[in-house]
Amino acid sequence: MTTNRYWRLDAHPQGDDFAAALSLQHEELPPLEDGQIRVKADYLSMDAGTRMWMGGREDGYQPPLPLGTKMVGLGLGRVSESRDDRFPVGTLVRAFGQWADYSTFRPDEAWAVAVDDTLDDIRQHFGVLGLNGWTALYGIQDILRIQPGEVMVVSAAAGATGSLAVQIGRNLGARVIGIAGGPDKCRYVESLGAERCIDYKNEDLVAELGRIEGGVNAYFENVGGAVLDAALQNMALYGRIAVCGMVANYDAPQGAPGPAHYDQVLMRRLRIEGFFLPDVPEKGPGFYQTLKDWYDEGRITAAFDVTTGLENTLIGYARMLTGKNTGKALIDVRG
Repeated sequence: MTTNRYWRLDAHPQGDDFAAALSLQHEELPPLEDGQIRVKADYLSMDAGTRMWMGGREDGYQPPLPLGTKMVGLGLGRVSESRDDRFPVGTLVRAFGQWADYSTFRPDEAWAVAVDDTLDDIRQHFGVLGLNGWTALYGIQDILRIQPGEVMVVSAAAGATGSLAVQIGRNLGARVIGIAGGPDKCRYVESLGAERCIDYKNEDLVAELGRIEGGVNAYFENVGGAVLDAALQNMALYGRIAVCGMVANYDAPQGAPGPAHYDQVLMRRLRIEGFFLPDVPEKGPGFYQTLKDWYDEGRITAAFDVTTGLENTLIGYARMLTGKNTGKALIDVRG
């Protein structure tokens, strides 16, 4: 019998106190059922959206996880056992499994896909070639419909999705301005091709956005709260806002109040659209090819903020949610 370690959701977290809400458990793995596969994790992806799954809100984009169950998240690893002929043992798979050494699931229920294990850095299946890259491309190309020469602002621009949005906007000809917290992060954002980066921790965000001549044509939103409010005051006439994330509100027990300057939606004739990648699974192959071409040409990359050890998952998760990471936050389970 194989022993498996996994994180269990025992209670709804209060703020960032994840240690009081999740516990590391052990189990003996049972035999597979027909149609299941078992994947030994190499890496786990730390994603802000999972914070809502931990809470009790029923009005999110999917129901909350039941208390007492294994914590779910995106993982990358190799098939160790299989009762699905599409996924033979040894296949490198990305799927929504569990925060665990081994994840057991039915592939179609877990969005499981076999991925290229000859890539120079398989972590990029979480980065440029993963759901963060696909989401950024979808938001900019299909939702914002960015045009060359337009000003595009990206919040959380040093994060997993934001850093890719910066590069995608640049590749599509936009003048990109990032928003990030701290001089180091802003230097990183500018190294990715942003025209400039506004340090919201040390600069007046409203004033700095107000310096953009003609206003902001397109805003890629990852944060919500005060950052969204600052953007609304500085949008161009007929500007567009693509709402990718609202990390400022994910730990709220109920919906947060709307922005103080919501009237600017009317005054500036703005279009605001929220989007989720699972709404357009058919677009995935096209997104992958575009991003793979750019990656091979050296026109896009992703940095990684890695925490080692399954037992340290909550440390890596907190780094991501509190903005201490630069780039994609991962747990290296191999050690």
